[in-house]
Amino acid sequence: RDLVQAGVEVFALAPDYDDRQRDIVRALGAQPVDISLDRTGMNPLRDGFDMLRLAAVLRRLRVDTSFAYFIKPVIYGTLAAWLAGVPRRFALIPGLGYVFTHSGEYLPWRRRLLQAGVSRLYRTALARADRVVFQNPDDVEAFVTARWVAANRAICIRGTGVDLAEWSPAPPVLEPVTFVLAARLLREKGIAEYAEAARRVKARHSAARFVLLGDLDPNPGGFSRADVEAWVAQGVLEWPGHVDVQPWLAQASVYVLPSYYREGVPRSTQEAMALGRPVITTDAPGCRETVIDGENGFLVPVRDVDALAERMLRFIENPAL
Repeated sequence: RDLVQAGVEVFALAPDYDDRQRDIVRALGAQPVDISLDRTGMNPLRDGFDMLRLAAVLRRLRVDTSFAYFIKPVIYGTLAAWLAGVPRRFALIPGLGYVFTHSGEYLPWRRRLLQAGVSRLYRTALARADRVVFQNPDDVEAFVTARWVAANRAICIRGTGVDLAEWSPAPPVLEPVTFVLAARLLREKGIAEYAEAARRVKARHSAARFVLLGDLDPNPGGFSRADVEAWVAQGVLEWPGHVDVQPWLAQASVYVLPSYYREGVPRSTQEAMALGRPVITTDAPGCRETVIDGENGFLVPVRDVDALAERMLRFIENPAL
């Protein structure tokens, strides 16, 4: 909207538009453009063809500046913009994502091969970006150390932020104490740890509520519907699925994100803080940027169910917190 008001012609390129999303983009003053891109697929031949098709689109649109975000658009979008002769190219890295998130177990050879391939692609693509924007200093250090981006072209913005006119503080729910987690249903988001901590806490305080918001995800780290429905059937979690997050956060006493995913700065945590909710999250890149331990929430070690359950019990047994 700001770019359009400044007189810039804006094209918004995406692979998965529906009519509602196109209408929203047009209402902002931009022009939606459909492109081909497989968000979670790992077929390099298809990705290569999609990159060439995207270069043709950018050339046809006679673009002056490109801005790409998320891993595949950053890699293939930046390379496509370079091939199309786009004069100025920018990229946003909102976390390192699934590929570089270690869950603690031995990495299979396919995952190691994927990391090596993505590393090479990052180095190639980001060498052709004028500036690369990051959301936390851990990611800046990781990219500069790996020589994927030069230090003088890296910018750290400390998160995208939320609109405080839309997210204003409200008193937390205390009867019953309610915990909410909103995320794509990926193992790396700490969802299994959340469910196990909920099971332990409910064994001592059965009235406590544990809500899981989010949809199933085709990512290799995604849970199946059967996995999630088993937790619901056991009375451990409530799962309304993919919903408008705001009214559910309004029902929360505490927001929980036990992620070991390489986040940028999690938007859901920022939204919860804007509503005035304390947060339990992990001492992991991106997550640790949001919480001062003991002041606006608690930091716990990644994959530590004992610590997570203990912090939950602390809120239940001392709701004045």
